[in-house]
Amino acid sequence: MSERVTLRLAIRGRVQGVFFREAMRQEAARLGVAGWVRNRRDGSVEAVVQGTPAAVEAIATWARRGPPDAAVDQLERSAAEGDFFGFEKRATE
Repeated sequence: MSERVTLRLAIRGRVQGVFFREAMRQEAARLGVAGWVRNRRDGSVEAVVQGTPAAVEAIATWARRGPPDAAVDQLERSAAEGDFFGFEKRATE
């Protein structure tokens, strides 16, 4: 079994109302990344991503710029745990 890594991403800036969650879901599917993404009440987007080190790094790099209408000001990365299968958009928390 190949190595899997799991990261939590906190994305701040103009990241809600710009198709961020759906675009991230599509990018995760393209890269073979599992996990989830949701809007936060503070206006940020939070995601947990899991996959091979290269795939997780690729989606973290993507999240730094996001979809075309987004304006990411800050991306925080931290370790996370869990086992994820597929990638889902979750409700705002």
